[in-house]
Amino acid sequence: MLPKTLDHVAFWVADRESIVQFLEQHLGMHRIAQEDNFTLMGSNARRGKLTLFDAEGPREPGALEHVALRVSDLAAARAELPDGTPDVFDVGGGIRVKLVEASTDVDYDLDHVALYSSDPEQTAAGYLRYGFEPAGDARVEVGGAYIEFHPGSPGEPERPLLNHLAVLVDSADEVLADAGELGIEVESVVDAANTYAAFLWGPERVRIEYVEHKPTFSLT
Repeated sequence: MLPKTLDHVAFWVADRESIVQFLEQHLGMHRIAQEDNFTLMGSNARRGKLTLFDAEGPREPGALEHVALRVSDLAAARAELPDGTPDVFDVGGGIRVKLVEASTDVDYDLDHVALYSSDPEQTAAGYLRYGFEPAGDARVEVGGAYIEFHPGSPGEPERPLLNHLAVLVDSADEVLADAGELGIEVESVVDAANTYAAFLWGPERVRIEYVEHKPTFSLT
């Protein structure tokens, strides 16, 4: 498994449109894809994105603590937010977002995802089997973005907010072969118009998508 970048983070949400409007108005994103049951949001179709899937509410945070977006000018980005917005803020539906200033080719790229874990160091070590690189005792890295683990119980919510984490790969079939050799459970395989993806069950039952862009990939 050789993931190249953190491609997107997907959520189950009960009020998709209100979240879409917040992301458009305040976080420099646009609708990359609008389907009957989901909307793909981002500032660039080939960089860090957020996917919003329709689901019944309310949703439970479960493993998700927050998602951090990387910007080149934090003061300018925060000026686009409503007055009084805290450092970590809710964009709707319980999705908590933080802005991080760092060098980036594309503003509002994914910087990191923070997850609750009953044993952060052990969970981080578990992600190494899935192709992530070590980046500290309770942190892993993929293509310059991070998954970090905070002490806390992810629980077993019946209606989780987090749908999955997605990483970009050259070959989803190679991921499936590696998963078979490593004894990692495959949740599903999805062959879509622009992508081909393998979904694996990760540590603490976080679903991880390994997505391959087909030659027809033409989202903007």
